[in-house]
Order: sequence, then structure tokens, then C-alpha cells
Amino acid sequence: MSTDHVLYVVNGSIAEITLNRPDKLNSITAEMVGALHLALDQAEGDPGVRAIVLRAEGKSFSAGFDLGEMNPNPTRPAMRAVLQADYDIIMRFWQSPKPTISAIQGYALGGGFELAMACDVSVAADDARFGEPEPKFGSGIVALLLPWLTGPKQAKEMLLCGNDRIDAQRALSWGLVNAVVPRAKLDDEVRAMARNVTLLDASAVRLTKQAINRSYYAMGMEGALRQALELDLEIEMSRDEESVTFRRILAEEGVKPAIAWREARFTSPKPQRSQS
Repeated sequence: MSTDHVLYVVNGSIAEITLNRPDKLNSITAEMVGALHLALDQAEGDPGVRAIVLRAEGKSFSAGFDLGEMNPNPTRPAMRAVLQADYDIIMRFWQSPKPTISAIQGYALGGGFELAMACDVSVAADDARFGEPEPKFGSGIVALLLPWLTGPKQAKEMLLCGNDRIDAQRALSWGLVNAVVPRAKLDDEVRAMARNVTLLDASAVRLTKQAINRSYYAMGMEGALRQALELDLEIEMSRDEESVTFRRILAEEGVKPAIAWREARFTSPKPQRSQS
């Protein structure tokens, strides 16, 4: 099963799901969300598949959910449906009965970052950059996995201080990725790791993953994520100055000018040279 923007291939006992929209930094459309579900259905339903790799073509893993599809004036039910759909595809990689491994290069931002985090194991290229830029333009986090994988200090630095360019080595120190490798070796390293997974007893792997996930659920993770999703809905429906301006520029001028406006607000002016 493949579409133009989501590719699916099986190599031996490894299923590879590839985001294939490199000209748009693999930003994820609603159509791609549906294709990702279908790819996971096929991988999970194939008894010969023992590991699932999520990777991406081009310079970057994913810039997140496609802002070009954002409705500037959504109704509350419509926004809830969009957020729930985005949340569900992210959490499918966490909840999949088969091990999931993400291969990350370039930018992994917003929903793309959350997809990468939701995988059981993540390997980053040395050029990877991670972040959640949503608070910069009055938006919220769909699947708030970050504090569960790092800690409150790191999560708050990223989300409350606008630090959305965490480099690969810092992501490694935070526990967001398992390894950092040279960009040219990323695919080989991930495939080697996936091959190791396939050599283990499939039932033991499946049940061990389930046990680890249940430990997090026992600590309240599932309920906390759903509460965070409800708060995200409140954020998305709010109309403060930043979100109104961003959405107006997005609707009138397009994605690039809107992002440029967002980033310009966080660019420190160059110091003026004193005259003597």
C-alpha cells in the first residue's frame, strides 16, 4: 500500500513507512494521516512483519501538520475533530502492538516531532533539530508526550521559552532519542536496529512493549494526554492577538509569510554600533 505522499514497503520482516513530501518538508496533510493509518493497518495485520520503521524522504523528517490546511475560523466541533484525528495517528505509533522505530533527519517539528517521539525507539542524524513551535503563534500541543519522555524542566524550556531548535546531541541528553549518527549512516543504522528487533521472540517483544506502556498508563499518562488535548482545544479556539494575527496572515498571504512573521518576532535586533 502506497500513496504519492506516504510510501509503504516491506523488506523481509521490516515494514518501512516513508513520509514522501520533501518539497514541503514532509508537512502532514489530512490525506497523509489517512494513508499512515492504512500503512499501520497493513503492517500490524501482516504476521511476517516484526518491526515498523517510520522514515522520511528529503532534508527533513517533518515540519508537522500542514498549516495550509488550517481553518482560520473553525467551529468548535470541527476543531475537535481535527485535533482528535491528529492525536490518534500520533498515538498509533505508541500503541502499535509491533515495535516502531523512527529515523529522524533535519527538522522534526510540531506534529512531526510528536510522531517521532511516539515511536518506541528513535535514531537521529547529527543534523536533526527538534521543537514544538506552536506556542509561538497561539496554538497548542496535540500529543503532550514531551514531559513524559524528558522532565518538566526540559519540556517547559521548549514550550514556554520558545526553544524549538533543540539539536541532536541535546535531544540525546534529554532522552528524546536513543542514538545520534552521521546523516549518511542514518538509514543503515535504523535498519540494523530493526533487524535486531526481528530476531527476538515476537510474542515476548509484543507483551514487553505492552507492559512498558501499561506502566506509563498506571502513572496516569493516558488521562493526562487526553486532558492536555482538551486544553489544546481551548487554546485553538482562543482569539488572542498572536493567534488572530498569525491566522490572518496565513489566510491572506500563505504559509511562508505567516511563518516569517512568527519567526521575526523572536529574532533579536542586532546591537547598534556606538558612534564616537
